[in-house]
Formats: sequence, C-alpha cells, structure tokens
Amino acid sequence: MSHSVRGVVATRRGAPVEVVTIEVPDPGPGEALVRVQACGVCHTDLHYREGAINDDFPFLLGHEAAGVVEAVGEGVDTLAAGDFVILNWRAVCGRCRSCRRGRPWYCLSTDNAAQPMRLDGSALSPALGIGAFAERTLVAAGQCTKVNPAVAPEAAGLLGCGVMAGLGAALLTGEVSPGDSVAVFGCGGVGDAAIAGAKLAGATTIVAVDLDEKKLAWAGEFGATHLVDASSEDPVAAVREATGGNGADVCIEAVGNAKVFEQAFFARDLAGTLVQVGVPTPDMRIDLPFIELFGRGGRIKPSWYGDCLPDRDFPALVDLHLQGRLPLERFVSETISLEEVEEAFTKMARGEVLRSVVVF
Repeated sequence: MSHSVRGVVATRRGAPVEVVTIEVPDPGPGEALVRVQACGVCHTDLHYREGAINDDFPFLLGHEAAGVVEAVGEGVDTLAAGDFVILNWRAVCGRCRSCRRGRPWYCLSTDNAAQPMRLDGSALSPALGIGAFAERTLVAAGQCTKVNPAVAPEAAGLLGCGVMAGLGAALLTGEVSPGDSVAVFGCGGVGDAAIAGAKLAGATTIVAVDLDEKKLAWAGEFGATHLVDASSEDPVAAVREATGGNGADVCIEAVGNAKVFEQAFFARDLAGTLVQVGVPTPDMRIDLPFIELFGRGGRIKPSWYGDCLPDRDFPALVDLHLQGRLPLERFVSETISLEEVEEAFTKMARGEVLRSVVVF
C-alpha cells in the first residue's frame, strides 16, 4: 500500500519548487513511516534545488524535521507507532570502520530507506535521505530519534540539522569549557547555535562577528558578550581586544568562506582550536603561511553535523530546552505552509530569517 501526500519537489536545476502529490510506500524491513509535523527550511535544501550537491533530480526537499511514527517495518524493535521523533541524516550503521573504531559520529555508511518515494511513477531523491517537506515520509528506522513529546515540533525539528551543527561545533567539536573565550564568525542559524552552545558550556567571553547588524543583534540575544561588525572594524584585532590581547580559545567559522577562515585562524590564541562548520563551495582554497600553521599550534577541526550522535544528543538537548536552558524557540522566525517554501528560500538568501519552519 502507498500513501498519496503533498510534498515539495525540485524538478530541475534552479527552477522554483512545486507542491505536488507524491506516493509514499508503507515501511519495509528496517524502515519507518513518519507523519511530519514540522520541517525547517535549510540552506542545504536550496543547494539541492540549485543542483549544487548532485544532479539526481527530482528531489523531495526537506530534512530538518520532527513528527510522529505511524508504522514500522519488519525487524524494527526500537520504535513504535505513536513515538514522537526528530529525524536525523546520520543513522549510524554500526558496521563501517569508523563505527568499529568507536567513532560513530564519522560513520561512513549511514542508513537510509531502501524503498523510493515516487512522483508520477519516477523515484524521488529525498534530501539527505529524508525528504520531509511532505505530509508523510519514509526513512530508515535509525533516522528516527525518540525525544520527549512535550517539546514543540517546530523547535525540536531544528536539531535535525542546522541548530545541531552549531551546538555541536561548540560543545562537541570545539569542546568549549567553562571559562573559555569563544569567537563565532557568521551569525546565521548555525553561528547563533554555536553561540548558544558556547554559553551553555560556560564560556565567559563570546565574540560574535558578522557584517549584518540584524544578525549581530540576534547573536546578542543568544548570549554573545561582544558584537563585532566586520564591515567597519578588523575582526581579528577586535577578537584579540576582547580577549586581553591573546585571541580566543576556540574560534568557530560558520560561513564557509576562505577569507573568513583565515580571519578565524589568526584570531585564535596560541594552541587554540579552530572549528570549521560553515560549508564551502568546491572551488574554494585556503592559503596560509606554512610557518604560521606550525608556529601557532593548536587544532583545526572540521565539524560534520556537529560531531553529534543523534540518539545520545537529541534527547539531552530537548531536555535542556524544556528546562529553559536552551532557547530553541528563538531560532523559529516564522511558521509557514508548504506553498510558501519558495518564498522562504528568498527570505533566507536575503538574511531576513533565522529559520522559516513548515508546519502541518
């Protein structure tokens, strides 16, 4: 049996998305059918629409989502109908060499649903293996992480991608500790989540760097103690001034820009950590004096999905939110319908919102 539902599909490179009727099958072995309640509009969805990830059109967009399990397939004993879940795109396999070495956050073979969802008989490519701009979606059971159902779906779903990437960049990759100084370069959704993570970890100095006054204001709301407008002052000098002339213990680059990476590199304290969480384009290159790389020491650490383990981290972060210690709701700039996704892409590109969230 299959389910006819509405979904947002990108049919060709650069074309506006369409709301169409798609077919979602019942779950097979190892799969789960999820009724989506909320899904954030993420830059990655726009990258799919633009053909910047691959050319496997048509794409069923959406991946930053939460919802309720409606049915599970054969062999699934970790989920049941009625479970409230956050969807994740890193369902660790437990079999690859990274998993076997005890580093499952680097899993090389994450699980996805085996059956395709379809549009007019043609298989759809679900964004990040999820495809959640749809009333229902089919995923691997491991892509469903059970959390406390008291959380609002529009807030919970954001842990499925961007907010988790930023929180993890600070808490897990950067290993921010109480008393640390942190500088975050780029104060969109990921950067502000890194600021929130640094505050949660006990950082006493948190420097936010951006070119946009609105984004700097957002950064202040999430816990930044110093705001640096990089359009009018040298961000490296400003970070050093805010940290007693030393540089930050942890610098987080949340833009994906080679020039900003260079600024973050030089804004570190000696033996400090630079976390790269902003996604660059394939043509970008880094040019640093080799002696500086050697002489400054420390660590340069790319952060994939915030180095998270969804089953470990999502429930804990939801609990922190419900305790009032992690303001996930502040990332939700607006709630929208499926028909408004294309307009949300425009708002996102203009920097007008932290997150537009589709609610069902």
